[in-house]
Amino acid sequence: MNAADCWVDVPADSPFPLHNLPVGLGRRPDGSVGAFVAIGDVAFDLGAARAHFDGTAAVDDLVDDRGTLTRFAGLGREAHRAVRSRVGELLCDDTMRPELSSALRPIHELEMLVPVAVGDYVDFYSSLHHATNLGRMFRPDGEPLLPNWRQLPVGYHGRSGTIVADRTEITRPQGLRLVDGQPKMGPTDALDIELEVGFVVGAPSQPARPVGTTDAEAHLFGVCLVNDWSARDIQSFEYQPLGPFLGKSFATSMSPWIVTLDALDPFRVEPITQDPPVGEHLRTHGATGFDLHLEVLLQSASMREQRIPPVVISATRFDDMYWSAAQQIAHMTSNGAHLRPGDLFASGTVSGPTPGSEGSLIELTRRGERPLELPDGSSRAFLRDGDTVTLRGWAGSDPTTRIGLGSVSGTIRPAADTRRHH
Repeated sequence: MNAADCWVDVPADSPFPLHNLPVGLGRRPDGSVGAFVAIGDVAFDLGAARAHFDGTAAVDDLVDDRGTLTRFAGLGREAHRAVRSRVGELLCDDTMRPELSSALRPIHELEMLVPVAVGDYVDFYSSLHHATNLGRMFRPDGEPLLPNWRQLPVGYHGRSGTIVADRTEITRPQGLRLVDGQPKMGPTDALDIELEVGFVVGAPSQPARPVGTTDAEAHLFGVCLVNDWSARDIQSFEYQPLGPFLGKSFATSMSPWIVTLDALDPFRVEPITQDPPVGEHLRTHGATGFDLHLEVLLQSASMREQRIPPVVISATRFDDMYWSAAQQIAHMTSNGAHLRPGDLFASGTVSGPTPGSEGSLIELTRRGERPLELPDGSSRAFLRDGDTVTLRGWAGSDPTTRIGLGSVSGTIRPAADTRRHH
């Protein structure tokens, strides 16, 4: 595909150039749901162009009976590659312009949905910097990392039923947290975000058949952004000895566009050295990391009213993650658990080694000891009602060649009134 031959106008700074072509699920203005490919500021309606695919990867069946792309995800990488390649051919064939221009519609006219039916959701803990930062906060007199952290990708199974789409409002959760040393039910006072990269499963694996690191990527549909909202005070009271529960399960936001590994191939990097050496089932070869750049933006309700744009509160990188997606999949299946189309694996909070590169407010503000100052004159230890958080990311340092992951946003609304009405 040659970008110069593309007949669609793609802005120079677009996250969706011709060499990206991520797929997503959108609701049209008439209420119908379809599969779309992003190119510049528009979305290419695959359903409207189905006649030009000549049976490629069953384009007629991209949207399944559940109204998702899960069935398409399960067809595997060759099918995904065939559709992406054909879309590129159509967009670079100027003779197609008269017929296919009507298949393009502005992205902002679509309501973007969660693209797959997420069956299982696993949240990992794979950033060395994030794990070290939290270890120093919670265990100031001990080793920041627990002994198992460098031996295996630590993770937990989350709640897939509360994975929500871009721009979904997030209701402040309620739960038990310590108030004056006593557990008390009420809205969280420590609502946080977690900047994460998500990997969506495509082709399934067989039960009781572990997936090795060399085969793991063959089971991936693509990459997205994930915000695993967290209620730190609820989490702090409940998580010992069994780990995260209500402090995490109330909402997880997932970005709408699935970026293929083919699009990210030019931005692969060698993983960092793991010390001590990991077990045999976790050993990898080659460039299993990705050169991703990630940001967190925050806009308060007051900033919106004053038309002050969101501000970047964190900028970090993904290329030095300690555990890769291939290792996460290999470890998750090592006990015989299997992969299903649409399963979501999140990296865990992505944090860097320097101030301003942390992927959560608990790190950025040192548990509230160093509040963030916003342009409207307010400060933040944790999120307030009305705050909007946006995650965005891209691959590559050069704006002219980078591949965008898009963005995912959520606005905090007040806690629900739980009083009983008779």
